[in-house]
Amino acid sequence: MYLFTLLGNLLIMATIWREHSLHTPMYLFLCALSISEILFTVAVTPRMLVDMLSTHHSISFTACASQMFFSFTFGFTHSFLLMIMGYDRYVAICHPLRYNVLMSPGGCARLVSWSWAGGSVMGMMLTLIVFHLTFCGSNEIHHFGCHVLALLKLACGKETSSVTMGVILVCVTALMGCLFLIILSYVFIVAAILRIPSAEGRHKTFSTCVSHLTIVIVHYGFASIIYLKPKGPRSMDSNTLMATTYTVFTPFLSPIIFSLRNKELKNAVKRTFHRKFSPLSS
Repeated sequence: MYLFTLLGNLLIMATIWREHSLHTPMYLFLCALSISEILFTVAVTPRMLVDMLSTHHSISFTACASQMFFSFTFGFTHSFLLMIMGYDRYVAICHPLRYNVLMSPGGCARLVSWSWAGGSVMGMMLTLIVFHLTFCGSNEIHHFGCHVLALLKLACGKETSSVTMGVILVCVTALMGCLFLIILSYVFIVAAILRIPSAEGRHKTFSTCVSHLTIVIVHYGFASIIYLKPKGPRSMDSNTLMATTYTVFTPFLSPIIFSLRNKELKNAVKRTFHRKFSPLSS
């Protein structure tokens, strides 16, 4: 699954790079999304696989902080990129005549840059807050990685509960803010689609949003379960399972969803394979 995640996202990036017909804002954002998923997978999954296969489960303080920083950074970058992809679909469907102006190459590059900068700031801020706490007692994390909720359970001191609530509040606010803007975009998109007279036109227009909408549901579905799930007697085990599933499974699904649900990208991938592996014609 790890190798498929890397190869799938690399294939998407290579296809977008080679196919000039895909040099559009939507596929620029998709390429940036694939890069964030590759970096997220490389930063988190190998260490998790080593710990799962090893009998000696330990990680240094610095390595744990680094893993958390990259996890936060690429996770929030992923959310910001999904948000601007929703904005891209909104402009394309609701303001098609102004699309080239509103989504110019320079403007798209700035949106991607701001997404990466925002993810990095969030990652650095939350990691510094968490590792500013005092940790005492057991140093065993009931998790395959340095996940924030598992690590906060090891903290002690008067400020622990307020910091814990603050970290969760920041994460939920950022994620729900992005989700709200995505939903708002789709409210306008659906209203615009319903004004299209023909059923074929409505279906064709909405089909350009299906892959993005599916990834949004998967991404925010897992994230909301992790951060908003009510506590229970087996919450520790279930949190570990859901966080691990979110870490491994979401990047694994993205290339599959975009390749299968996006007809233009699927055809481009087929053409890439055909040129690469078909014998040269005489």
